[in-house]
Amino acid sequence: MYRSIHLTSLDIRVLTYTYLFRLLMDKHQQYKRAFNHFDANGDGKISASELQRCVESIGRGGELSLADAEVAVVLMDTDGDGLLCFEDFVKLVEFGVGEEEKANDLKETFRLYEMEGSGCITPKSLKRMLCRLGEIRSIEECSLMIHHFDLDGDGELNFDEFKVMMSC
Repeated sequence: MYRSIHLTSLDIRVLTYTYLFRLLMDKHQQYKRAFNHFDANGDGKISASELQRCVESIGRGGELSLADAEVAVVLMDTDGDGLLCFEDFVKLVEFGVGEEEKANDLKETFRLYEMEGSGCITPKSLKRMLCRLGEIRSIEECSLMIHHFDLDGDGELNFDEFKVMMSC
């Protein structure tokens, strides 16, 4: 079954976004585990003292005073109850995370597709990754997909071309 180049290129984006969604779901599950660990009394909320204790137990070179934990809770608490619900906790953890993390996620995804260490996505490496994602394509089909976004005409996608493809 042959589809047009545009739809096939769309397939790559959909599959890539599916992979990124899976990564986000894994991150969500990690946040949930951390939240449950911080929520020492199991009430579904994190108090300033629970936040302080857990941050100190993690170690990582920093201490958090109770006063600082209280400030963090006040700043992130959306319902005004003086406690962090799960959504507040996620906002606290992701505070300051933005474009740099998105760029890192895109670079990691690119590395999964390029697989050969060449710094480019080749038809062969694209075929291999699509196969891992459950999409069986021929080398010729992968070449056509790449051709659609191959700005320099070398038959491969470098990271800049991959970014263009992912932004469409």
